[in-house]
Amino acid sequence: MVAELEALGRRIRLPPIDIVDVDADPELVRRYGPNVPVLLLDGTVVCRHRLDADELQRLLRMT
Repeated sequence: MVAELEALGRRIRLPPIDIVDVDADPELVRRYGPNVPVLLLDGTVVCRHRLDADELQRLLRMT
């Protein structure tokens, strides 16, 4: 997903991206465990497993 975000970021302006190791935090493992990678925007899940570029762009237009 990181590579896809980097490629998308070359085409459109993205907000800063923080990469977090879910496996390093028991609470995040409980919350997202089998659904990683997961992309959140302002604390809301945008997509899981792979990048949904269309959904991300739609949500970014709303902010």
